Amino acid sequence: MSLGTAEKESKEEIHIPADINWEMLDKSKFFILGAGLFSGVSAALYPAVVLKTRQQVGNHPPRTGSFRTSITIVRSEGFRALYRGFGTSLMGTIPARALYMTALEVTKSSVGSTTIRLGVAEPTAAAIANAAAGVSAAVAAQLVWTPVDVVTQRLMVQNTRNCIGNMKYANGIEGFKQIIKTDGLRGLYRGFGISILTYAPSNAVWWASYSVAQRLIWGGIGCYFCKRDNDPYKPDSKMVMVVQGMSAAIAGGASALITMPLDTIKTRLQVLDSEENGRGKGPTVAQTLRNLVREGGWTACYRGLGPRWASMSISATTMITTYEFLKRLSAKNQVGVT
Repeated sequence: MSLGTAEKESKEEIHIPADINWEMLDKSKFFILGAGLFSGVSAALYPAVVLKTRQQVGNHPPRTGSFRTSITIVRSEGFRALYRGFGTSLMGTIPARALYMTALEVTKSSVGSTTIRLGVAEPTAAAIANAAAGVSAAVAAQLVWTPVDVVTQRLMVQNTRNCIGNMKYANGIEGFKQIIKTDGLRGLYRGFGISILTYAPSNAVWWASYSVAQRLIWGGIGCYFCKRDNDPYKPDSKMVMVVQGMSAAIAGGASALITMPLDTIKTRLQVLDSEENGRGKGPTVAQTLRNLVREGGWTACYRGLGPRWASMSISATTMITTYEFLKRLSAKNQVGVT
């Protein structure tokens, strides 16, 4: 729908390759190729996630830059510290991503067609469908991802001051066992509510912004080329990927900025002890927010914004170009979609 919407809305005629919906995909190829492609993307971006998490958990004023933080980590703990917990993260990424993509495509297809049948204009229908798809995908993925995220983030910040029980896990499996032993299954879903409150609006903002950004960019490009050449513009695959990447970067930056305070609170809920509640007992959202403001003012809620902004923008650009490429590779009938 996103590319089709752009074609409809452009004031000048522009021929954009047709979008591929859920029914057109070879599901086996889609999930197998997707697991490999997105595992590679996760590996490339993982150090930025480690830096963001370390900065969010630290209780010092947020003045230390990301570069200095990374140098400190490498000098004191070695380069491998930037990939601490990656194996555990990857173990959860594959099923979580599969749930995410399934919920995304099914919701986008069903909501999009329903809103159009109700008489909603196609540009508005596209934004609504993308936002709804982002919310459902985030909720579905968090059922798998939250326990993995809890363990992974604790591995990232082991021995950091105020971390739960000054935990020290040899690996992710031991982390799962220890958390279940001390806190039960509830411990693995620590911060699940705030995770939903973080990722649901984040995904809604991202996919809606992505849809709007694409329409605006394609409209501008179509207008420019049609006026210059007096002919319908037919972008090649490279131009399509450039527009998708630009739209994704814009959407990623907007989403990171809007949801950063919630992400900071979520991270600290999952890995920090609360002195008020006693060792091993999780702090509340209100306590976490009070501690953040006491440590560094309201700007402390934006600790790690630089790495998160960079990670989300780069991840979004890489993810969407990889995702659209994956859909074309997985299409049942390649004719007319390349």
